[in-house]
Amino acid sequence: MGKSRIKARLRRSQFHPFSCMRPRKGDDEEPHPVEGPGYSRIVHCNQPRMHRKKPLKYCSNYISTTKYNIITFLPKALFEQFRRVANIYFLLAAILSLTPVAPFSAVSMIFPLAFVVGISMVKEALEDWRRCVQDKKVNTRKAAVHLADGFDYKTWEKIQVGDVVRVEKDQFFPADLLLLSSSYEDGICYVETMNLDGETNLKPKRALEVTLSLDEDEAFKDFTGTIKCEDPNPSLYTFIGNFEYDSQVHPLDPSQVLLRDSKLRNTAFVYGVVIFTGFDSKVMQNSTKSPSKRSRIERKMDKIIYLLFNLLILISLISAIGFGVKVKFQMPDWWYMQPSKPENLYDPKAPVKSGLAHLITALILYGYLIPISLYVSIEVVKVCQARFIDEDLKMYDEETGNTAQARTSNLNEELGQVDTILSDKTGTLTCNQMDFLKCSIAGIAYGVRSSEVELAAAKQMAMDLQDQDAEMSNGSRLKNLACNSWEHSSAAPEIELETVITSKDEKDQRVAIKGFSFEDKRLMDGNWLKEPNTDVILLFFRILAVCQSAVPELNEDTGIFTYEAESPDEGAFLVAAREFGFEFCKRTQSSVVIREKYAQPGQQVEREFKILNLLEFTSKRKRMSVIVRDEDGQILVLCKGADSIIFDRLSKKGRMYEETTTKHLNEYGEAGLRTLALAYKKLDESEYDAWNNEFTKAKTSIGADREGMLERVADMMEKELILVGATAVEDKLQKGVPQCIDKLAQAGLKIWVLTGDKMETAINIGYACSLLRQGMKQICITVVNSGAISQDSKQVVKDNILNQISNASQMIKLEKDPDAAFALIIDGKTLTFALEDDMKLKFLALAVDCASVICCRVSPKQKALVTRLVKEGTGRATLAIGDGANDVGMIQEADIGVGISGVEGCDGQ
Repeated sequence: MGKSRIKARLRRSQFHPFSCMRPRKGDDEEPHPVEGPGYSRIVHCNQPRMHRKKPLKYCSNYISTTKYNIITFLPKALFEQFRRVANIYFLLAAILSLTPVAPFSAVSMIFPLAFVVGISMVKEALEDWRRCVQDKKVNTRKAAVHLADGFDYKTWEKIQVGDVVRVEKDQFFPADLLLLSSSYEDGICYVETMNLDGETNLKPKRALEVTLSLDEDEAFKDFTGTIKCEDPNPSLYTFIGNFEYDSQVHPLDPSQVLLRDSKLRNTAFVYGVVIFTGFDSKVMQNSTKSPSKRSRIERKMDKIIYLLFNLLILISLISAIGFGVKVKFQMPDWWYMQPSKPENLYDPKAPVKSGLAHLITALILYGYLIPISLYVSIEVVKVCQARFIDEDLKMYDEETGNTAQARTSNLNEELGQVDTILSDKTGTLTCNQMDFLKCSIAGIAYGVRSSEVELAAAKQMAMDLQDQDAEMSNGSRLKNLACNSWEHSSAAPEIELETVITSKDEKDQRVAIKGFSFEDKRLMDGNWLKEPNTDVILLFFRILAVCQSAVPELNEDTGIFTYEAESPDEGAFLVAAREFGFEFCKRTQSSVVIREKYAQPGQQVEREFKILNLLEFTSKRKRMSVIVRDEDGQILVLCKGADSIIFDRLSKKGRMYEETTTKHLNEYGEAGLRTLALAYKKLDESEYDAWNNEFTKAKTSIGADREGMLERVADMMEKELILVGATAVEDKLQKGVPQCIDKLAQAGLKIWVLTGDKMETAINIGYACSLLRQGMKQICITVVNSGAISQDSKQVVKDNILNQISNASQMIKLEKDPDAAFALIIDGKTLTFALEDDMKLKFLALAVDCASVICCRVSPKQKALVTRLVKEGTGRATLAIGDGANDVGMIQEADIGVGISGVEGCDGQ
């Protein structure tokens, strides 16, 4: 790849979300003190040979998730088989059958045992071979690696620490990399971490400014440098290290690290140097070894075998004692048929010897009290059941052509014993698709299509009415259903019966648009021009199209723009704006261009908005703002965010639609939708200049209070806003999820959702999928201090969490309403402390008392630890469901693991 390569030379610092956090050149922070235990790794960039010798002999990039290999298969598989008490008994019986006192041929005992053990070992080998094939696919992927004469492709398993790697768009990172440069001048790239934390939104990463010039293949010919950083660890969100380059030391943080199994998106290419390989990478540090699982019935059978074996010994002892007594006292002096050597078994002078010999005979003779044929039958039945699962048409996916795969048949009978289900959210409960469904503009609600929660409520109402009055006619019942559902639910009072009951023909006429499920003729096809408050509606659409940080991509086949957005919500807003006639079509160095279809009759107009500043969306701020200058020179602040945050920042004149918009937001929330409020304000040139000077000072300052200064300056701008309206988007659930969860809850199963999403997102999805219900009391346990926790304050934080758990448990005990239901919601940082030995049992006791549990911002390892706690703490069967690499530990830890081959590509480890 030479200089002729086409590069996307965008200066992203004007609009990417970390712009306000990026120091200017020469304003780098002090290097981290990288030394001591846990910080001993040294990486020589572009010199992989230096790591082949001790003490820098790092592991290879080869990975294996199999239980066995060629050498260990026989001993490990035999050990697995003889963990079964029955097999140990049959082995002892086979050994005894080799003695001369055996009443049967040795073959009759050895052959059935060999058959049972052999069949089981073959089954284990086939199941492990599938894992091996999956590993081989990963290890043989190709990546471009810098060699002496330029870049060439190598398989992932041959990549070494120190290699410089070039990764193209939509490729996975082969190892943990330090980002050196990208196709953008500012060294920005977008990364999808779906396989790590389950989130579909893109995360920006940025390179150090000193390496931005390394943007061509030839630039790495003489490139060298040294990285000193932390040792391999499972923490996905932290990284500490220094980069020595050109006789200077530069600090590193997580924003420069690209983790293995993440995917490069929205960026033509990046260059990176390998820091961690193979099992040292963070994703593999979060994985666990493939466990050997045994069903509870099988373990119960072991206890039964112990009981039967004791009974067998008792019977054999009685028989042996009786035989010994018979030989000593009742043996005649003459024989009708005298044995050739009577002294071996029938010697009256040695009755004990005769009794012991008969004991062996009795053990073999009565041994069929424990039938080996039963185990043969069980193994055959399990294999057949697994085959039936594989060929089940109801679990066949027509879109992908995939069938269900029973990776192990050892756990079939365990499926009926499940007590707790632990599920991932993204890609498992949801489809990873946000759909724009409803909106409120200038106090008027638009959007007539019902959400999945509303439809589920209507269906439940229909079932209740059928139970109450089975004699009602179909027409009357349907009419009452519609009336009652809207009388008892404020979610959609303006929706008529036709919006719930849509004919098949009308459904067929709809053209599915990803991200857009809105239906209302009042706003579509330019009809909004006939609505009152047209100027407010116009501003609403412009906020949707302009207040964002996405990049448009033209689909040459369809001629329609698609968007690479940082969050699925933002992508849905842009699709909605496009369908309303405000198409975001171009982003330049410091502006966005919107193609307005209905701005002038009969023609579309391209309007350019100059981006002056972008104030990022964070979970703490819960809002995003962009300051733009329109074509008329007017400076506008366009803001979107949580309604509680926006409403607190409205001016007295900007609250005209607050009351009706609040009512609509409550209705949307009850319908399980994710809501945001939209607002704006106009600025004078002098007012903006004064604020921008303060913002520039905060952005270029150095010190611990830099983030606080930026937040205070941003807060100054986001005041005295004027409310425009609100949006409501729906995270599309997998088909039948609310009904499935409802039936599982009715069956008494407890459901936990473990997700990498933030708390607000998880709560909204909880409502959408019926995990959380209106009236359910929420218990949120969080760490008050969200920043770094020092060792001195750790005990204070633990005491605070313990106090929250104790208060919540006490509240549940004192609840007088027998039908009251509680939902526990906890984040990953708090979970770190809650899973410690001195607190985990109290946390589990609280969780067990709750009807639903949602764990947010959890790492893959925390998912596995929570699953282990539930499994061991309750002593009941657990089932884990996931669809990504971040769910493998959880799937392996549970009694039963179900892997979904979905958007994230999990194949059911």
